[in-house]
Amino acid sequence: MKGVEFALLAIGAIAGAYLRYRIVESPVTIGNLPINVLIVNVLGSFILGLFSVMSTTFNLDQKYTLFVAVGFCGSFTTMSSFELETVNLMDTQGLGIAALEIAANVGLSFIAVVAGRLLGYAILEMVL
Repeated sequence: MKGVEFALLAIGAIAGAYLRYRIVESPVTIGNLPINVLIVNVLGSFILGLFSVMSTTFNLDQKYTLFVAVGFCGSFTTMSSFELETVNLMDTQGLGIAALEIAANVGLSFIAVVAGRLLGYAILEMVL
């Protein structure tokens, strides 16, 4: 990995981690379901879906993938926090709310990737 690639990866990772920190620092819930981690996972999935279309269509250099997909989205989204939050919910709120947490994170993140890709294709259709 070249110095420029490493720098782009690091800058993306720092930006993603900082933004995630800012979003999850103040707990937000819907009923008993915390949604801060859900927000970052869904938003990051949307960004990744949109970026995947743009990077493929415009044949972007790999360094942009390091910056956006690996650096930013990789540190912005958070599987480990999602898993810990789910286990904590299972301990404190029961299996039902933990299952809702799993379904919401996985399902909505999947939908967000698809939506991001669809938006990317729609933008390209208007522009190209």
